[in-house]
Amino acid sequence: MSPSVERSTAAPTPAAVEVPEHSRAPRIGLVAALVLMALAMAVPAALGWDVRVNNFPPVHADWLPRIGYATPVAVAIALLAMWQARPLAETMRWRTLMSAVFVAGMAWMLALALLDGRYGIGGILDYKYEYLNTARRTQDFGATLDVYTSKIGYQAKPDNWPVHIAGHPPGALLFFIVLVRVGLQSATEAGLVVIVLAATTAVAVLLTVRQLGAEDLARRAAPFLVFAPAAIWQAVSGDAVFAAFAAWGLAALAVAATRRSIAWSVLAGLLLGYCVMLSYGLVLLGLLAVTVLWLARSWMPLPIAAVTALAVVLVFYAGGFAWWEGLVEVRGRYFEGVGGRRPISYWVWGGPAALLFAAGPMLGSGVAVLAAHRRELLTGAATKVVASLTGATVATTLLAVASLMSKAEVERIWLPFVPWLLVSCALLPVRWRRIGLGVQLGTALVVMHLLQTTW
Repeated sequence: MSPSVERSTAAPTPAAVEVPEHSRAPRIGLVAALVLMALAMAVPAALGWDVRVNNFPPVHADWLPRIGYATPVAVAIALLAMWQARPLAETMRWRTLMSAVFVAGMAWMLALALLDGRYGIGGILDYKYEYLNTARRTQDFGATLDVYTSKIGYQAKPDNWPVHIAGHPPGALLFFIVLVRVGLQSATEAGLVVIVLAATTAVAVLLTVRQLGAEDLARRAAPFLVFAPAAIWQAVSGDAVFAAFAAWGLAALAVAATRRSIAWSVLAGLLLGYCVMLSYGLVLLGLLAVTVLWLARSWMPLPIAAVTALAVVLVFYAGGFAWWEGLVEVRGRYFEGVGGRRPISYWVWGGPAALLFAAGPMLGSGVAVLAAHRRELLTGAATKVVASLTGATVATTLLAVASLMSKAEVERIWLPFVPWLLVSCALLPVRWRRIGLGVQLGTALVVMHLLQTTW
């Protein structure tokens, strides 16, 4: 038989593989996630174990049950999402869906944040250890770069940087300096900018999944990305900005690979290079970037994006900040400070529990389905995309835990990785997708109304 005949009679690769409704994996994963979250809360309280994080570990929060003026709005959005989010996501025109994802994401974040009134939008950004206050006082960023590394460690007291400035490369501070310079210097104004950017993260992730050939699964994942409990921290956190930059960098890389575009490769390099200057931990995005190129079956953007990303780092170096020197100083301050005092025996599993509070317990179901049915899922072109992106992100989070530097800001540090993990919920059987969205919405409402988060 000739090769041409063999090709014509071969079975076509399925676009997606459906996980059977009777699969026990979603239930096992959900129970495991809930047990881990419960143990992470109960063990320190039961044993009197000081794990060095506020009063409600593993979440950096205080116990503060409350109801606010925005509570009815948040509940109404949750009920509307349970009723219409899934059918609308699967039937809307793509461009309309992306607009809806953006608007719904903003509405959900604002409803949760406004539970605490105007303070909920920008109050945390106004804390002395956040970026905004330092940004207001910075007159000469060039001069700041010259002394940036020297002011990271504790030895620079009393002139060392506040905790968040010290713990990140200067790109994070520069973002807020730009906001101040354009007149958005109040905490509320900066908070609204963060929320708008955070609402684009889900759009970027879904565009990436679609660009890699899995539009149907992107549609299934959309409600889980929009209505995750992560919205609680996205509305108030600098890490939400990092997540948006990361998502758009990977989206640009997917477009560059599928279109073999030099311009998109440069844009991807600029965004991903700037991610490295936003947070030391985002160098781990390299694993996701390689996965995107592998799924797109094109390595053409790699050298262009890599050189461009390196150029971003070297621009800061020319200004006086060497990323690698900053990392050494940060590690020193971290282990000399709270990072060294937080027990590894708790945080090696308490950290993943904090991730589950941000992502929601249905992440356990999504990952369990992937683990239980990985062989079948990898045979479908579309399910392979979602499985590979999730698998790469799971590996990334394990690397972060193994680094022992993921014990600091707990749940908020996972924001750049949460949406890439939650795309796994698209693999759930139909019944579990219906149940799962309610679980996610309920988790967000319970956490927001019982705990006062301080990040």
